Parts: sequence; structure tokens; C-alpha cells
Amino acid sequence: MTELFVCPTGDDSAPGSADRPFATLRRAQQAAREADGEVLVQLRAGTHLLTETLEFTERDSAAKGSRISYQAYGFGTDEQELVEVSGGRRITDWQVRDGIWSADVGELDFRQLSVDGKRVERAGIEAIPGSTRRTDTGYVTDSAEPLQWRAPGVELVFRGVYPWTEARCAVAEIVQDGENTEIRMAQPAFSWGTDLYRSAWEGEQMTGLPLPSRVENDPAFLTEPGTFALDRSRPGRHVLNYLPRAGEDPQRTRVVVPVLEKLIHATGTRDVSFRGLVFADATWLRPGGDLGFLHYHANGYHDGGALDTVVVIEDQAWVTVPTEAKTMPACLSFAETSGIRFDRCRFTRLGAAGLGVLGGADLTVRGCDFDTLAGSAISVDGGTHTVIEDNRVQRIGLDYSGSPGIALSNTVDCTVAHNEVSDVPHCGITAGPGRGTRILRNLTTDTMGVLADGGGIYLSGPQGDRADNGAVIAGNVIIDTRTPYNFGLYTDYGAAWVTVEGNVVQRADSTAVLLVSPPLEHVTYRGNFWDADPIGSQEIPDGVDYLDNRTVTDETEFEAATARIRARAGLLRDTAD
Repeated sequence: MTELFVCPTGDDSAPGSADRPFATLRRAQQAAREADGEVLVQLRAGTHLLTETLEFTERDSAAKGSRISYQAYGFGTDEQELVEVSGGRRITDWQVRDGIWSADVGELDFRQLSVDGKRVERAGIEAIPGSTRRTDTGYVTDSAEPLQWRAPGVELVFRGVYPWTEARCAVAEIVQDGENTEIRMAQPAFSWGTDLYRSAWEGEQMTGLPLPSRVENDPAFLTEPGTFALDRSRPGRHVLNYLPRAGEDPQRTRVVVPVLEKLIHATGTRDVSFRGLVFADATWLRPGGDLGFLHYHANGYHDGGALDTVVVIEDQAWVTVPTEAKTMPACLSFAETSGIRFDRCRFTRLGAAGLGVLGGADLTVRGCDFDTLAGSAISVDGGTHTVIEDNRVQRIGLDYSGSPGIALSNTVDCTVAHNEVSDVPHCGITAGPGRGTRILRNLTTDTMGVLADGGGIYLSGPQGDRADNGAVIAGNVIIDTRTPYNFGLYTDYGAAWVTVEGNVVQRADSTAVLLVSPPLEHVTYRGNFWDADPIGSQEIPDGVDYLDNRTVTDETEFEAATARIRARAGLLRDTAD
């Protein structure tokens, strides 16, 4: 086995040995390409800064029968060192005026900020001030306050455009219009929003983006300690403004901005492991530009392509959807790879999804922690033989509230088991059309914290074409599905060939729903425990078998009846401890 060492204080002209380590991951990657057989790259403690995305290709694949591993020094022992792979840059040259720290950051653009390792929020206000109406190009208000905002840079947030949707669109310019103020929105995003967000429901029709629910990113909004705004009104001369919290000092406090949009991008790579590493500090710039972020569902957003109208009730209820939605990118992305392993890593302070996988085979994500993410933790689109097991997912979707904790689509033989998902703004675990999906013994708590029409576990579309290749949703515990209009365990939109067995759902707006459009087909609910009857369980629809399920309304009796299922759900590492 070839063993290589990397240390932030090393030297890339050194041999990469234990006593003379390399300085950068890029140099270690080059050495690993030249080695034969098994390769172990040991990263010593500290922050390993990336100045550009670490690109993996077929050249970075292990030799047949071998594996290349990048791991924290001492991995798996009590002496394991803390290793952070960061795409950030520290800001140090502060000016202080009226209690606000300011720093010239040149052309740097970013949407997140961390202070002493913790995320701080962008400054914002809850609405456009004054009496406001929408126009074809933006908004008009009778308030003069927006004339002081520094556009471009200001961004409008639209929460609940559809109950499951949150959009973002940038302000292009703000001008005086007689006694009013005109807020002109970035194009083509605003026009795309007018085309996309059209629907009818219960006698009400909606066309285009409504009044925003929040306005973000202007220095005028800096009223809460621990918030920031990036002034981008002068191209190439951006200014970061930060209102510090009590006790913070510009000479000692560590302020980091994410610079890279991707830390790792791999295509066609085989048999590589990442073990015990922390991946941190990346951003995603698209939502603040002219294209905006016109969210549709989960990780999907509209990019100006064709649209379809989905009729729910003829002449009464319909919704407009993208024909082909694009998927939010991930800060670590893997396309058509095989044999990739993540073991006991942490993904944190990332500005899009954490880990994204497109196609490929034989992916394993085990024992990892995902937290403080702008988007989803894990997104898998396509691919075969995926295992996502024993991972903790919490505080994700912080900028994009429609993001699920774990999202699957078009997968074959994918297993999501013994994960714990908590404190998420929408669904905990989602699975779109696929084949052979297994969602087993997961624990979801405090899901659906912001948006509506989702669940702790959500599944939609055909899941196979016969019983032995359909989906199995079994042994999961779903507690505290928060917002009104949700279904703790949700089989939706023509779900077919699904077995839902031995799950526990407690404290949801609705435990489950059997009546959806398009209807369920070949779906079996068996041996589940609820604290309230699912919608449709009094008159079981065609396409659904409803067998031996129990509704227990007394909380003490409910907990006793479900104790065995609860004990087996959630993290394996907790059980081991």
C-alpha cells in the first residue's frame, strides 16, 4: 500500500511522507494518480483550503481490486484528528463604524457567512414597506424607503407561492416614479415566474409571483446582531457589512466567506473513499443573479423551459409545472461514478445541497453528519445499488425551504435505512419514481417546519412494475410533522407498487392519505400505527389494500404499542453506544 500525508503546514515539493508531508490535497491527488495498488492519503489536523474545485476523473480511480482512500489521520481511533476541507476565505481587514464591521472584498460574491464556525443570517425585513402592488416588471410602493437600498444585491423571497414552494428573485434597480418608488426585478427570472406560478384551487386563481414574504441583503436591514449584508451595488468593489454579536472583536473573531461553489466534482471515478473528513464553506450564486431561483418542488426549479398544466379537478383545480425541472446543484457532486464511499464525514456550512449524485452505481454514505446546509443533505438522481445508512441530517434547507433532507429520484435498488432526520423545513425523506427502493427504520422528527404539503416520508410516482421490484417503506418512526396541511407518511401522485408496513406516525396534521390524484395503484398499508385515522381509511379506494393497521389515540397506550418499532428505528451508532 502507498501511504501519503498532507498537512496545511507542509510543502508540495516534499515527498509526502509522514515527516515531510505535502501541503495541498491537489498535490496528494497527483501523487495518488501515479501510485499503484492500494493508496491511503492521510490528512493531518487543520483547515485544508481549496482555491479551486478538486476535480476527480477516471484518472483518479483505484486500480482493479484496490481502493484509494482520503481520510483524517487516526481515523476510527481515539486519536482521530479534526480535518476540515474548506472552500472559504477568511476576512480580516475590517473597518468599524457605528458598531458595524465593513470590509472591502473586491469581486468576491457569496450568499452565506460563518463567524467562529457558526452560520449567521443575511439581514432582512419581512415585506416591502408601504402600500405595494405588483406590475409587469416588478413592484410599486408609495414608500420612499427602497430608494435607499443598494441594488443590485437586494433579493426578494416568496414563501408559499405554491404551498410546497419558495422562490427567490433579485432586484435589478430601484427608481423614483413620481410620488412612488418602482422596484424593477431581474429578468428573465421575474417573467419566468409569471409564466410558472399559475394555478387554480378552491375558486381562487393565481398568476405570477405575489408580494414577497421577505426582503434580504441590504445594509439598511442590519438591525439584529449576528446578521450580514453584501453590498454588490458597485461591480468589482463589493463590501461585506456585519453587525456583530456581543463579545465579538474584529481582531480576534474568525469570519469566513465561502468562495467556491463546489468543493469536489467527480465524473467517472471508481473505488474512492472519503473517511472522517469535514467538508465546509461553499456557496451557490445563481439565485442572486438574473436567472433567480424559481423553485417548483423538492430540489427542482424552473430554468425557462417548457411548462405543463396538471389538472387536479376538471375546470376547477389545476397547477402549472416545469416539463423538465432542473436540480439544485451540490457542493460535492458525483456523476456516473462507481464504488464511492463516504464514512463518518461531516458536511456543514454549504450553500446548496451537500452531496449530489447523478447516475453511476455502488454508492455508500454511512455514519455521516449533515448540518447547516442551504439545501438538501443528500440528493441522488439515477444510479443503482445505493446505500444511505446511519446518517444524521439536521438544520438543512436554511436558504431553500423546499429542500428535503434526503431526496431520491429514478434510482434502482436504493436503500435508505437507520437515518435520523430532524429540524427540516419540508420533507424529511423523499423518493420519486424508481425501482426497488427500500426506506427502512428511519427516524424523522420536526419535519415540515416551514412549507406545507409534504411529509416526514414522501413518495410519488411508480416504484416498479410488480410486487417484487416495488418500494418498501417499513419500520420508520415519524413524529412531529409540523405545518398545517401535511401528511406524516405520504404516498402521492400516482404512487404504485408500494408496501407501507410497520411504521409509526404521531403528531402530524394528517397521519397519511389514501385518496390522491392520480390515484394510488397496488399500494399496501399493513400493520402501521397511527394516533389518528389516515384520510381515506373509512372508505378504502381502489388500488389500496389496508390491512391490520391500528389507530391508538391514547398517548401512553400508543407509546407502549409502538415501543419495539421505536427501539429499532434511527441511528445504528446510537444503538451501538
